[in-house]
Amino acid sequence: MLAARAVRALEPGSDDPLSALEVADAPAAEAPPGWVRVTVAAAALNRHDLWSLRGVGLPPERLPMVLGCDAAGTLDDGSEVIVHAVVSDEDHATYRGDETLDPRRTLLSELHPGTLAEHVWVPRRNVLPQPAGWSVERAASLGVAWLTAYRMLFTQARAVPGQTVLVQGAAGGVSNALITLGSAAGLRVWVTGRTPQRLEKARSWGAAATFASGERLPGRVDAVFETVGKATWKHSVQALKPGGCIVVSGATTGGDAPAMLENVFFKQLRVLGSTMGTRDEFERLLQFCVTAGLEPEIDSVHTLADARDAFARLDSGEAVGKVLIRP
Repeated sequence: MLAARAVRALEPGSDDPLSALEVADAPAAEAPPGWVRVTVAAAALNRHDLWSLRGVGLPPERLPMVLGCDAAGTLDDGSEVIVHAVVSDEDHATYRGDETLDPRRTLLSELHPGTLAEHVWVPRRNVLPQPAGWSVERAASLGVAWLTAYRMLFTQARAVPGQTVLVQGAAGGVSNALITLGSAAGLRVWVTGRTPQRLEKARSWGAAATFASGERLPGRVDAVFETVGKATWKHSVQALKPGGCIVVSGATTGGDAPAMLENVFFKQLRVLGSTMGTRDEFERLLQFCVTAGLEPEIDSVHTLADARDAFARLDSGEAVGKVLIRP
């Protein structure tokens, strides 16, 4: 098989992740039995890609590795599809109901080449039909960020219409998804953020109220959605009603926050981890977006040749919404 243009991590670059980035022809991967080829039309970047460039989850023996988890494209028969990034161990039947709990599960670009390439091979069960009339940018943006948010809201927190929830952080793909999905589902969504511009953007996505980071809230909330970590943890714990929950899917400012156990046991709080989502949840997310007419915020679209600019945009922390690459 011929080589294909791809974005690869060459070696761990913890101090300067972009120094580990390469755009070059990568040897074509041999497809395992039962896998299908997707010709990539658009791929979205995620924080996971920056962590990969820093060597997190990528031991030296797997390098160089094609990056990318999210994509939309076409199969060889012309079918338009969206890629689901969670690859589970099919020999572990116990985890087929929730592949995120499979201890052997990986994301594309961790063990198998990722989506930032002209072509990607994935298990047949890891492609979903792209809804009719959708742009490839819209389709490619939902996998990691929006699926993570969907699971946080409806599987882990079990949020229901009428509840008040707090989203820590007003920028990025997961925040965009939490606010948009939550407000569309009838939740009252409060959001914190660092700048007036980001808070204005959160209101445009459906936030009922916005606050400066760490600001005292006018009331307690039923659930808090955390991707920030140490910088907002105390505020998150103190924001909850008795019996409320914090759902954590990231810790961009560090994971060594004080546990505040006295608050946890006295107020009977729940702290729930959340990672990605299942194929079934992805199907429900797509149907929700179709029915409610929801679309992700797109920050910028880059060519494969300009992948370094795309990664620099994501790494800057200034991106609002998804950063995409079109091969």
